[in-house]
Amino acid sequence: MSDITPERGARNLLMNCARATAGDRLLIAYEPPEFGYFDADSVAIVSGVARSMGLSVDTVDVGFNPGNPHLSPDLLARFETADIILFLARLGDQLRFSDMPQGKKIIVSFALSRELFGSGFSNGHHDAFLELKAGINAVLHTAQDVHFTCPLGTDVRGRPEMNLKPDGDTSILRFPMSVFTPVPAHSFSGRVALSFLTGTGSKYYDEYTIEFDCPVFAHMNNGRLTGFEGNPTDTARAEAHYDRVAKRFGIDRNFVHSWHAGIHPGCGYPWDMRDNYERWGGAAFGNPRILHFHTCGAYAPGEISWNVFDPTIVIDGITYWDNGVFHADRLPGGASILKRYPCAAGLFVSPDTDIGLRSAS
Repeated sequence: MSDITPERGARNLLMNCARATAGDRLLIAYEPPEFGYFDADSVAIVSGVARSMGLSVDTVDVGFNPGNPHLSPDLLARFETADIILFLARLGDQLRFSDMPQGKKIIVSFALSRELFGSGFSNGHHDAFLELKAGINAVLHTAQDVHFTCPLGTDVRGRPEMNLKPDGDTSILRFPMSVFTPVPAHSFSGRVALSFLTGTGSKYYDEYTIEFDCPVFAHMNNGRLTGFEGNPTDTARAEAHYDRVAKRFGIDRNFVHSWHAGIHPGCGYPWDMRDNYERWGGAAFGNPRILHFHTCGAYAPGEISWNVFDPTIVIDGITYWDNGVFHADRLPGGASILKRYPCAAGLFVSPDTDIGLRSAS
């Protein structure tokens, strides 16, 4: 894709996701860079492009409150004066399944930095990925059999029972659009190979991430975690982690809520995931090399995620993901979508395969 710039990524957000027009009032709710998640440049990049489009721009520092994310009365009052609310802050993601003010366009950005705004992740036309999401949703909605595996030994099978009503997904707009609607896990069984357990970004807690010395298999039966298999030390740590998180939040320990895979081949993560698992979990999941489960808690997104690398996903005999490569052209109408959006098609030809995996130190 030619002419990839951070400004072009911001324009894609404002024009094609927010559908902003001259005269709209944009409020950017941002998280300062000292929290180590969003960078210092993104607010200025989006603000500059917005003003060039004739929008009025206001910004508000919403900080980061890991223990009690909420919309204060002052912040809600600020929301009332805006047409479009853009979260360059984890607060939007923390509250994405909660009630938000009605009648507003509310966008959560998974582009966290100048690098990500200036990558194929933000520059690929937003409508292309909305259409691809709709396409895979439709395939899953009528599917009789879904089977996915991975090189480490994941082997899960089931028949999707999709909820494509508005309450089946978050109603907040997401930019970039990088996953399909989560598939309820209650009709899936098998084993999931895991190298680590980490949180979902819903809540934050001590020992947010635990790594295993060897892959551990999580066994699941009709959406219930039934146990772990592997190195005894690792499996004991996994069981203790689930005990601790479930007890802390008073939630259904063994509930496996849903799963999805990435659909955006421009979604790279150019940093070491181990440096900041929280940031990695909030940005990298849209890459087709990652299949992501929501577990521990009978709600989305749960509190512990399972992450499967380089999945192969076969739906009714058609391989749509092959070892971490999403073949969007195999969707009904997929080739037509890519033809209409050559910028997106180029990302499928030359995907960003960097998802933050580095050799252990």
